[in-house]
Amino acid sequence: MDSKQHSILVIDDEERIFDVIEGLLIREGYRLTYAPSGPAAIQQMDALQPDVILLDVMMPQMDGIEACRQIKANPNWKHIPIIIVTALTSKADLARSLEAGADDFISKPINSLELRARVRSMLRIKIQYDALAATLRLRTLNLFDAFLS
Repeated sequence: MDSKQHSILVIDDEERIFDVIEGLLIREGYRLTYAPSGPAAIQQMDALQPDVILLDVMMPQMDGIEACRQIKANPNWKHIPIIIVTALTSKADLARSLEAGADDFISKPINSLELRARVRSMLRIKIQYDALAATLRLRTLNLFDAFLS
């Protein structure tokens, strides 16, 4: 994709799920970070600046749908793609996830090919968003410079 090492934040109350995901993505060269809960992840978001978030739905304290909603409500984070990782299979649960702002979902047990493909897909979207944002910043600076001249 590009030369930058991409950052993936895995939010799941079960650390063994992080270990599974890490094992499935190890050859991709991503920098993986683990957060054991939604609140813990939210506290670290500005420091981590992840490119993609893998988010479990069923967690104590704050479920993944609420964590997704809070992340997407923040203007600094709303552009970060979120893939819901869930054992839930009902259409209603999936619809609630999408309504909360999730960009994609993957079912447990996690299939390695599907996980890699979905992460790559979300990274392409993030790279396009970042390029567009950089172009808009440059245009704004050029307009500002032209105005000052």
